[in-house]
Amino acid sequence: MDPATGVRRIPLRPHEMRKAVTSVEDMFVLAHLGIPRINASDWHLGIDGMVGRVASWSLDDLNARPKRTVEAVHQCCGNPQEPKVPTRRVSNVVWGGVALDELLRDVDVDPSARYLWSYGCDHGHIAGAHVDAYVKDLPLDRVAQGDVLVAYELNGAPLPAEHGFPARLVVPGYYGTNSVKWLSRLHLAADRPTSVFTTRLYNDVVETADGRLFHRPVWEIAPESVLVSPAPGAILARGQPTQVWGWGWSFRPAALVEVSLDGGASYRAASLEPRCGWAWQRFSLLWRPNVPGKIALRVRAADEDGNVQPDNGARNALHTVHVTVE
Repeated sequence: MDPATGVRRIPLRPHEMRKAVTSVEDMFVLAHLGIPRINASDWHLGIDGMVGRVASWSLDDLNARPKRTVEAVHQCCGNPQEPKVPTRRVSNVVWGGVALDELLRDVDVDPSARYLWSYGCDHGHIAGAHVDAYVKDLPLDRVAQGDVLVAYELNGAPLPAEHGFPARLVVPGYYGTNSVKWLSRLHLAADRPTSVFTTRLYNDVVETADGRLFHRPVWEIAPESVLVSPAPGAILARGQPTQVWGWGWSFRPAALVEVSLDGGASYRAASLEPRCGWAWQRFSLLWRPNVPGKIALRVRAADEDGNVQPDNGARNALHTVHVTVE
C-alpha cells in the first residue's frame, strides 16, 4: 500500500449532469491523502471494540454473502476548511455490497455502543496534522436502518482504486466524507472518535436559541437542487417553449422544487418525480419566455420536514443560471 499525493478530479458541472445514473468516469474523485494501492488477496476488514467477538472478513467472504444494491446520491460536502462555499460536486450511482447491519449481527454488538468508527487505509498529512488513518464515525441508529453498505461494486462493476477498492463504506443520504474508502477496520464505541476528521474538520458550528455554540457533524445531506437545462449562457427564443429541468435531493425525500424565472423575485412549483431509494429526483417546468433580455434562473428544494435551501451563505445555497432571451 502506497498512498501518493492528494487526488482531485471534478469532471461534471451541473449542466452536464444529464444522466439519471452517473457513469463512473464522470464521477468526482477527491482523495485528500492519495489513493492506496491494495492487493485484494492481502486485504481483510476487521471489526473490534464493543463487540462480543472480534471478526475479520476477506473480499471473498463479502462476495459470498447476499448482495444488496442501493441507488443513491453521492455528494461531496465541499472544502472542510470553507464549509459555507457551495461546490455542487454530486453524482447518482448504484452501489453493490453487503449490508453492514448483517455483518454486525455476526459479532454480538454491546447494547451500550452508540457509534461505528470506520478506518480507511489512506494516511498522511492534512490541515497541519499527521493522520495514521482516515477515521470517520456514524450513529448506530443510522446503521440499523439496514441500507448502509460495505460496498465492493460501483454501477455493477468492481470498485475502481480511486473509489475505494477493494471495499468502502456507503452511507446513503450522508455526505460522501462519511462513506470511507479503502475500508480496513470497523470499531464499535460509546463515544465519537477524536480524529481530525471528526473534530476539527467536517463539523458545522451551530448556534442554539439561547446563544450557545456547538459543533454538529456533517452527516445528513441538506436539501439541494441544480439546474441542468438551460445551460449557463444559453440563448432562448422568445415565445418558444423551453423545458427547465434538473435534479433535487436531500437526506429526506424532496417534497417540493421551485424555479424562479426572474432572479428570485417569484417562484413556481415544478413537477417533481418521486424518490426511488436514495436517488436524486428529476424536476421540470415548461416555460415560454416572453420578455427579452438577460434572465437569472434559480432553483430551490425543500424536504418533507420543510427544510429549504438557503439563498446564500451555505454549502447548499441556491443554484443560479444566467440565460438570454432574444
